[in-house]
Amino acid sequence: MREFMAAAKALADENRVRVLLFLRGGDLCLCQIVEMLGLAPSTVSRHMAVLYQAGLVESRKDGRWMYYRLSASGASPAARGAIRWVTTALAADPQIAADSKRRTKVSRMSREDLCACYNKE
Repeated sequence: MREFMAAAKALADENRVRVLLFLRGGDLCLCQIVEMLGLAPSTVSRHMAVLYQAGLVESRKDGRWMYYRLSASGASPAARGAIRWVTTALAADPQIAADSKRRTKVSRMSREDLCACYNKE
């Protein structure tokens, strides 16, 4: 029950759902997620903490960058089911289509420039 409730809480916010769908394309650094959402780094960090605690994302640190990805096969059944449900339910959503284009654009940007910009705050 606890895993289900954590996943439900994590999915209760549009920005967190958008992040899950961003991550379908692979790992993203926190600065890239900040750029895509257009939110303050501290706000995005809180969203990522909720997703992490729910077991929906995994994180790794590489130098000064924190990367996130969708949870792999070790995720709980509730987390795997939540990711499948979100992906299927929002497959044709216009916001998700726009986010996919934005992700491609942001992925091509220099991480050094993005992170330098957000680390000044």
